[in-house]
Amino acid sequence: MLDRDIWQVLAYLRTMSAVPVAAPTGDAANGERVFRANCSSCHMVNGRGGQLGPDLSRIGSGRPRAGLQAKLRGASDIIRSGYEPVTLVTRGGERMRGVKKNEDEFSIQIMDTRERLQGFLKANLTELTIDKQSLMPVYGPDRLNDRDLDDLLRYLTALRGAEAGKR
Repeated sequence: MLDRDIWQVLAYLRTMSAVPVAAPTGDAANGERVFRANCSSCHMVNGRGGQLGPDLSRIGSGRPRAGLQAKLRGASDIIRSGYEPVTLVTRGGERMRGVKKNEDEFSIQIMDTRERLQGFLKANLTELTIDKQSLMPVYGPDRLNDRDLDDLLRYLTALRGAEAGKR
């Protein structure tokens, strides 16, 4: 690496430390209740919850509050690898949505919306679509008010893995 590149990286890192951190807002206890009511059927935290979406036990150590808010409000179209939404139709006419777990030239394995892991030969499908819209619902203000969103974000940003269970 060139000296100039090293100095540019160091200068960038110094700008990161200059950003003031806003004081956390919201009630984490209520946020946990909001999570259990709205999110835990698909997402797991500390071994409890669903498996259709990513495990969020460490989400607070890896995602900023603004990014979580954008995802919840539907402003982010980023879909995490391993959770790509698919729709398929079998030769028998059954339409199924889920997340892709494995795929090769001849087959696909998905977890359907009822959390059943299922495998299909592509030759037995009449349609296979990789969807652009996540299976995660959009939590607009009509579905999750600003106070509950603030509380949920406080809860999620506090999740840091093993430390989360010690709260």
